[in-house]
Amino acid sequence: MNRPVLLIASLLLICITIRSSAQDTLKFPTPTGNDNQLFFLQRSQNTNTVVYELNIKNGMPDSLAPVHIFWICYAEKSQREELTAIQRKYAYGLSTKYIAKDHYELRLLAKKTHVMDLVMGPDQKFHVYDQINGKRAILSRMYLQIHGGSPFSPNIQYVLLDGIDPETGTPVEEKRTGVAH
Repeated sequence: MNRPVLLIASLLLICITIRSSAQDTLKFPTPTGNDNQLFFLQRSQNTNTVVYELNIKNGMPDSLAPVHIFWICYAEKSQREELTAIQRKYAYGLSTKYIAKDHYELRLLAKKTHVMDLVMGPDQKFHVYDQINGKRAILSRMYLQIHGGSPFSPNIQYVLLDGIDPETGTPVEEKRTGVAH
C-alpha cells in the first residue's frame, strides 16, 4: 500500500474510533424525582431523554390516556418539553388498550408489534412489564444505539432494555440486535 493511501486509511480509522468513543462515553443522566415515572428512553445521539409517566386522574390511571410522554432536554437546560405531534404519532408515542381496571396493553407506535403491559404490581404501584431475556420484568429504561439513517427512518443498531426482575428485585438487561424501527 502506498503512503498517501495508508495515511488516509489511518486518519479514517482514527476518526471512526474517536466518533465511536464519544458516543460510548456520553454520560446519560437518570431522571429522578418523579413518583409517576414508569420508564425512560435514551438515544445515542444526545442525552435528551423521553420519559413515560403514569397519567393519574382521580387517583387512577386516566383510562383514555394512561401514560403521559415528554422530553427532559438534558443537552440544553434540562428543561421539560412536550413531544411534538410527529414525535408522538410516529417515534415515541404509545397506543394504549384498556384491558381491565388495573391493566392496559401498550404498544410503541414506532414498533407496533412490541407489546408491553401497564399493570398494578404487588406493591400497589403501576409498572410497565416487558419481556427481558425471555422473562417478564419491570421495564425501567430503553436505550437505542442509532447509526445513520434519517430522523424519520433511523438505523437502529441495537436496543438495550433495562429492568427489574419482579420476583427477585435484581436488575436485568438485554441487548437486542437486528431491530427494525
